[in-house]
Amino acid sequence: MLHPLSTTLLSDSTDPAAIAAGLVRLLTVTPDAEQADHFAGPRKPGGVGRVFGGQIVAQALAAAQATVPADRPVHSLHAYFLRPGREDAQIRYAVLRDLDGGHFANRRVVASQGDETILTLTASFHSRGEGVRHDVPMPSVPAPDDLPSEADLLTIYADRLSEQRRSLLGRPRAIEMRPAEPLNWLRDTPAEPVAHTWLRCVAPLPDDPALHRAVIAYISDMTLLGTSMLPHGISGKAGTAKGASLDHALWFHEDARADQWLLYACDSPWAGQMRAFSRGRIFTQDGRLIAETAQEGLIHALK
Repeated sequence: MLHPLSTTLLSDSTDPAAIAAGLVRLLTVTPDAEQADHFAGPRKPGGVGRVFGGQIVAQALAAAQATVPADRPVHSLHAYFLRPGREDAQIRYAVLRDLDGGHFANRRVVASQGDETILTLTASFHSRGEGVRHDVPMPSVPAPDDLPSEADLLTIYADRLSEQRRSLLGRPRAIEMRPAEPLNWLRDTPAEPVAHTWLRCVAPLPDDPALHRAVIAYISDMTLLGTSMLPHGISGKAGTAKGASLDHALWFHEDARADQWLLYACDSPWAGQMRAFSRGRIFTQDGRLIAETAQEGLIHALK
């Protein structure tokens, strides 16, 4: 799924609460009145071109969650992007109930536009219980309050970008991002394939844990592919590369709020054959590891 520059533009408003409400509406799927376990996902208002992959993953998860009891939260999902989705039409989601067992449930979701399948997703749900526990420590990076936002950086470095890219990158967005390292769209020198980014929704969200898991699925498609471009001094936002997600995996370890700061620690151990592999860990600000990701994508250098 090609990543457009306007991935998180959801409203022409600059009011953070209105922008957050737009994200909630975007990730809320509507049941089909005539077909059980079929849902419709809204299109992004004003969207142009290709759909952001995180939107499709999050809507597919929302559809799957709607068919599983709330006491069995999702613990993993695996998705394949088959065709690019279009911003000019809603997306249909068909959910198949593969398993409703004693402790686990499994769902398959087929996302389509017209007669074409654009994504398939499998999600597993598990009733929780106590057991052994361990996790890894959070990387040591500056706190989000000590870092400028992408909007701040855009103002500082606006003269390095074309007018079109300044306009696209400067639009109000639902997800605030504060990178700990220099942004690759501000430079063309190779760097280590490692990126740490603080993310959160720009305003408080409702208390529904399923919604927060959907928003985390939405943001989990950010920064991964860009991390794999760092060693090559190229970037989609700088216009020196194009990237397309091929598949996406996400494991939910613990619940967390997507309207509080989350650290997305990404690295890319391999690239070759026009593909790149990236992985990520998501931590709360107090250091809990709450989710992990893995993704393979296509990369086309344009310089």
